Amino acid sequence: MTLEEKILEEYRTVAVVGASSNPEHPSFIVLRYLSEHGYNVIPVNPNEHEILGMTCYPNLSSIPEKVEVVDIFRRSEAVMPIVEEAIKIGAKAIWMQEGVINEEAAARAREAGLLVVMDKCMRKEHLRLSQRTSCHADVAK
Repeated sequence: MTLEEKILEEYRTVAVVGASSNPEHPSFIVLRYLSEHGYNVIPVNPNEHEILGMTCYPNLSSIPEKVEVVDIFRRSEAVMPIVEEAIKIGAKAIWMQEGVINEEAAARAREAGLLVVMDKCMRKEHLRLSQRTSCHADVAK
């Protein structure tokens, strides 16, 4: 099992940092996709109040429930404070979306015991896993 599969299969509560209410933004597309596929998705953006009917929180610390995965849609240089906050709230994994690469923040997260995925889209990985799973199911019939 890959790290991506482990996170997607074992964790269900995902905070999407940098979530947008603009339907054309990748963060909106991923947020909607994950919510439609059984994940408890929590948008995080200090400039939004609500996205897809879900309360949007200004930061990770203000979320009133336990967050397992922090999915980051922010510039690479803005990742470290998010990772520090994710460690503080007890998150289990950091997922940096495509184009988001911060080796220092990844190392800090791993040191704190978090799983780390970098420069990959959570939606694309879920789709890939779902297609592979359905192919295996077809073979088993």
